[in-house]
Amino acid sequence: MKKAVTYLILVLLVLLGPFSFVYYRYVTNIESPYDDIGIRLNSSVPGFVQDWGCGKLKENFAEQLPPLGCAVEGDPTTWR
Repeated sequence: MKKAVTYLILVLLVLLGPFSFVYYRYVTNIESPYDDIGIRLNSSVPGFVQDWGCGKLKENFAEQLPPLGCAVEGDPTTWR
């Protein structure tokens, strides 16, 4: 049973690792907040991770319109 749990954890790390790296690279970039893959990942992560990611994007791109998922609901021109 211990081996099965160990293998399951290893498989989860292998599968989630690349997505985590791509998401981190998206929210810390300084080129553009409008990367399609990054926006999709940001829309699918839990709320507290999305809040962190939107905060990091806002630090670098506060003068631009927020990407989908980082705008105030009902006002697509304001960062949340």
